[in-house]
Amino acid sequence: MAVGKEIRNKIKSVESTRKITKAMEMVAASKMRKAQERMKASRPYAEKIANVATHMAYAHPEYKHPFILPRPNPRRVGVIVVTSDKGLCGGLNTNALRLLVNQMKTWETSGIQVDVTAVGNKGFGFMQRMGANTVSHLVGVGDTPHMEKLIGPVKVMLDAYTEGRIDALYLVYNRFVNTMKQEPQLKQLLPLEQAAGADEDKLKHHWDYIYEPEAKVVVDGLLTRYIESLVYQGVVENIACEQSARMVAMKSASDNAKNVIDELKLIYNKTRQAAITKELSEIVAGAAAV
Repeated sequence: MAVGKEIRNKIKSVESTRKITKAMEMVAASKMRKAQERMKASRPYAEKIANVATHMAYAHPEYKHPFILPRPNPRRVGVIVVTSDKGLCGGLNTNALRLLVNQMKTWETSGIQVDVTAVGNKGFGFMQRMGANTVSHLVGVGDTPHMEKLIGPVKVMLDAYTEGRIDALYLVYNRFVNTMKQEPQLKQLLPLEQAAGADEDKLKHHWDYIYEPEAKVVVDGLLTRYIESLVYQGVVENIACEQSARMVAMKSASDNAKNVIDELKLIYNKTRQAAITKELSEIVAGAAAV
């Protein structure tokens, strides 16, 4: 029964794979809860500082930060793309990178050049294979991102914007909706007035603030923290999406492995039954011949 032995080996192989996917599903479920708590804890701060930055964009301070001033007809833009370091998370990274590639084609058609900062090993590798101009990158973010690690790659883009080497800055990441749904996002960070996305009719009264010690010190610090907080929030959201997508993908893989095992067992039983029937027929035929 060489065929039966081959089928048994396949069943053992699929069972071993199913044990691995089941373990990865449980690990991802545990990490997902922690990632969701971290994401929910950081959202109020990100939303509040975004509101303050939006109000400042429509205010009339004595000092106008370069992040607020509009730059029409951009010739070069920068993109911070956030992906995962590891795979086995379904189409999470593929969806975000597809969104970025389509937008890059649109920019290139308009004669706009693109600089890329990659956060995450998958995005960094994809940008290298694509031949994109990657000016900075960060890999090995881990399950718990730290702001001090993100500041360096982000500062490269902020310095390029301040010095006029790029005219706009965008962020590409996956936004967590629920466990089964993650949406790729393309968000404009700079210039701030164009990226605010607020209802201008509600802001026509304009916001003005009293600055202490002086406007330049406060505005410079606030807007830099604003960009860093948005990037950090994007990384946190992407990690929550990664764990959710991996849990769903591993659960699907475990269910598929179970179906394959059931089908192989059915084939094995049929093959074994056919072999036994054949042996009995040969015995009966031999006895009748005698």
